[in-house]
Amino acid sequence: MSMSKKVVSRVKNKQGSSTSRILTLPVLAIAGCLTILPNVAVSASYSNDYSVCAGRLLSVGVKAEAASSGCAAALRPKDLAACVVKIDKETQIAATDALSSCGKARRPEELATCVVGVSLSTKEEANPTVLDYCGRSLLPVRFGQCVVGLRSQIDFLATQALDTCISADDSVIGASSSSTPPTIIPAGSSPSLETTPFPNQPIVPNQPIVPTQPIVPTQPGTN
Repeated sequence: MSMSKKVVSRVKNKQGSSTSRILTLPVLAIAGCLTILPNVAVSASYSNDYSVCAGRLLSVGVKAEAASSGCAAALRPKDLAACVVKIDKETQIAATDALSSCGKARRPEELATCVVGVSLSTKEEANPTVLDYCGRSLLPVRFGQCVVGLRSQIDFLATQALDTCISADDSVIGASSSSTPPTIIPAGSSPSLETTPFPNQPIVPNQPIVPTQPIVPTQPGTN
C-alpha cells in the first residue's frame, strides 16, 4: 500500500472515531438525566403536607408519637398543625392539650380563631373550658363572637357567657336543620288556599215561579 493510501485511511479512522464520540455523548447525558430524575421526584415528595404538619407540631413540643398519629389521621394535616401552633402561641393552652381538639374539629383554623378570641376576652380565666366549648360548637367563629360581644357590654362571668352562647348555638343549629323555609308569594297575586272539601250538599229542585197578581185599586163608594 502506498504512503498516500495509508494517510487517507488514518484520516477516515479518526473521523469515524470522532463521530462515534459525538453520538455517544448525548446518549450518556440522557442516561444520566434519567438516573437523576427519579431521585429528584422522591426528594420533592418529602416536602408534603404531612411533613409540614409533623415538623410544626414537633417545634411546639408535641411528642413524636402524638405528632405522627395526629398528622396521619388528619384530613388536612397543615390545617391541623396551624390550629395547634396558633393556640400554643397566642394563649396559655399547651400544644399537647390543643392537639386533640384540633384533630376532632371539622375546620381546625376556625376552632383556633374561637379559642384565641374567647381566651383574650376572658383574660385566660378558663383555658381548658374555652377549648372544650369551642370544640363543642359546630359554628366556632359565631360562638366566639357571641362570647366576646356579650362580655364587651354585659358584666358576665366567663362561664356564664360560655353557657349562654353554647345554648344559643345549639338552638340556632337545631332551628336551621328542622325549620321549613317560608313560602314566598309574589306581590299582586292571590294565594291559593288548599282546604278540606266540604261534604256534598243535597240538591234542592228549583220551585216554580208564581206570577204576581196586579193590584186593583179600590173604587170610591164600594165596600
